[in-house]
Amino acid sequence: MNQKKWIRIVSIYSIIYTGITLLSSVLYLCNGIYEDPSGNLHELDRAMILLIGIAAFELCTNLPVKPLILRYVTAYIPSLLLAFAYVWSTGLREPLAKTAYRDIWINFTSLFVILCIINTVTDVCKKKRGQKGKMKNNE
Repeated sequence: MNQKKWIRIVSIYSIIYTGITLLSSVLYLCNGIYEDPSGNLHELDRAMILLIGIAAFELCTNLPVKPLILRYVTAYIPSLLLAFAYVWSTGLREPLAKTAYRDIWINFTSLFVILCIINTVTDVCKKKRGQKGKMKNNE
């Protein structure tokens, strides 16, 4: 991978992690909680889950699978299973919340779907621009 690709991946990761962390903090404050009850390990867990999702998404955008939906599913299923395995492993150091797997499924799937939508829209826009450029060159 070239430097531009790495900068893109790190930028996406940083922006999403910052956004999720800020949203979480705002929600805690709105509920009258002034410190993260889960502590620093929770922040590291969030970072790892996001890393799993971003890595899977970046890999899936480069797969040679033709139907775009199949490409997304091919990346989503193993990455979700890896996220579940990570959540399970955190249960070895501390008890999991009763809704841990449901929460990770909702959060992981939501973020993955948003990234897929953004990627699809970006691809469609690039193709339209490419077609317009070809039409102008043919005239």
